[in-house]
Amino acid sequence: MTRDQTGSNQVTSPVTNATTTGMTGGGFYNANSEPQWMAIEAVLDWLKNAVLEVPLDGKAPVTLADFGCSEGRNSIAVMSHALNTLLPRTDKPIQTVHSDLPTNDFSKLLQALRQDGVSVFDSHRVYSSVVGGSMFDQLLPPQSVHIATTFNAIGFLSEMPVSTLPGYILPNGPSASGQNGYVSEQDRATFSSLAKQDVASFLTARAHELVPGGKLLVQVFGGSEKGRTCDGIYDLLNDAVLAFVETGEISKETYERYYQPVYMRTENELTAAASDKDYASSEMFTLERSMTYEVPVPFVEQYERYGDIEAYVDAYVDFFRAFTEAVLRNALPPTPSREQLVEHIFGMAKDILRQSPERYPFRYVAVAMLLTRKG
Repeated sequence: MTRDQTGSNQVTSPVTNATTTGMTGGGFYNANSEPQWMAIEAVLDWLKNAVLEVPLDGKAPVTLADFGCSEGRNSIAVMSHALNTLLPRTDKPIQTVHSDLPTNDFSKLLQALRQDGVSVFDSHRVYSSVVGGSMFDQLLPPQSVHIATTFNAIGFLSEMPVSTLPGYILPNGPSASGQNGYVSEQDRATFSSLAKQDVASFLTARAHELVPGGKLLVQVFGGSEKGRTCDGIYDLLNDAVLAFVETGEISKETYERYYQPVYMRTENELTAAASDKDYASSEMFTLERSMTYEVPVPFVEQYERYGDIEAYVDAYVDFFRAFTEAVLRNALPPTPSREQLVEHIFGMAKDILRQSPERYPFRYVAVAMLLTRKG
């Protein structure tokens, strides 16, 4: 716990190079991560080709590492897809590494990896492990990884570069249609610079771990001129928090200090660390391909088809609660009523959405790149 300049207590992540303690656990993130899977599924062909191309020289086991595994639902599914291509290609033992912050709830992942003493991947040649640590640090031995992946997790920044963000709860600012807040151009530039440097730090750490010719697939929610993943969901969360600022249950000072340390990168911001010679990481990798794309959102499609507002409200708010709750809780004063206040904020978000769903449209925009480790 640290004390800021206002004298208020602010709980932060106990992990270096981390600004959250993780996703909401207890199976909640797993249950609300279908939109993330849709974004991952769109680049699975990239992963298949990477598995076919990666060199498998030497006698060491083949290692696949996923960074930002959370509770494991999507991480296990990604590994399963990779193994479908890899197992027929080699007789070597294979290790899957699932990594996230030490404060992450690994319980569901550990239960799923080896139920009844049998690997979830249905092969006696596959061995799985869990590694806790920040993805911006080297976590595995040098030249031990053949394929590394990360999906969505790199959207969380390594640090909070400003002490306050007084006009909105997200560095990218409100949606063009919402206009329920502001972020200064100076702050936007600060976060954009950090977002690119974070990718450089991530690439440098992975470069030490990957074998020459190893593959790195990076995918994360983002934005383009046509839209951003943050539009809608953060407008709604911002309005829900502001409702309690108006009642005095959240102070103005707390609101100004609270923001989600998440950044929606453009494709250029994602690839800069791999293509711009200003970053040392660009000398470590070859950028094979990149793209910006949009995927359908299941709960949006179901609402448009059936018009069930209650199902839509629950799915929509639970979706973003799964990755915003920890940061929100830790930004609130550690009073006995904090847990109740968190519940009320997400309850308020549901009430607001129920009354005006047209004000908070949600779309899922993603950016991705595939890299090869230079020899």
